[in-house]
Amino acid sequence: MRWFYALLFPAIWIGYLVYWQILSSNVKATERLEPASSRGLRSVLFLTAVALLSMQQIPVAWLYRSLLSAGLWTFWGGAVITVSGLLFSIWARHRLGRNWSRSVTIKKDHELITSGPYALARHPIYTGLLTGFLGTALAITQVRGVIALALIFAALWMKLRLEERWMREQFGEQYGLYAKRVAALVPFLL
Repeated sequence: MRWFYALLFPAIWIGYLVYWQILSSNVKATERLEPASSRGLRSVLFLTAVALLSMQQIPVAWLYRSLLSAGLWTFWGGAVITVSGLLFSIWARHRLGRNWSRSVTIKKDHELITSGPYALARHPIYTGLLTGFLGTALAITQVRGVIALALIFAALWMKLRLEERWMREQFGEQYGLYAKRVAALVPFLL
C-alpha cells in the first residue's frame, strides 16, 4: 500500500499533463507571442518547483522540515484540493476553447471569454494550477512544498501581468469593465 501513496500525486499530475497536451493541438493561429526570455524564465521556475516536489534526495536538510504533522488528513485533504484545482483549470481550458495557448499570445480572431469559470476569476487556469500545487504542498507537509508553491505563484503572476496588459490593449474598455467586475485569481478577493 505504501507504493500507492508514493505514486498517487505523480499519477495525478502526469495524467493532467497528458490530457493538457492532447487538448493543446486544436488552437487558433497566433498573431502575437510573448518573448522567449519570459517563457524561459517561467519554465525555469516551474521546473525548479517540480524538482522540489518530486525529488526526495536534495542535499539541503531544511527543505524536508515538516510544517504540519503528516497523516491521512493532510495527504487526502491535499489530494482532494489538488484534483479540485486541476479540474477547475480543465473546466477553464474547455471554456476558453481555441483561444488557449501555452504562452501569452494574441490569437487570430481572439475572443474575450467572461462566462463559466471566467465569471469567477479572470485567470481561472492559473487559479486551478495554484490550487493544485497548494494541495500537493499540503500533502507533502514540508518546507519544500511551500517554496514550490511560491515559485509557481511567481511564475504565474509574471505571466498574468503580461497577459493583463495585452488583453487591455486588445479589448480596451471591454476588458477594463471585466477586470473591475471579476478578480484576477481568487474569486471576490485578488
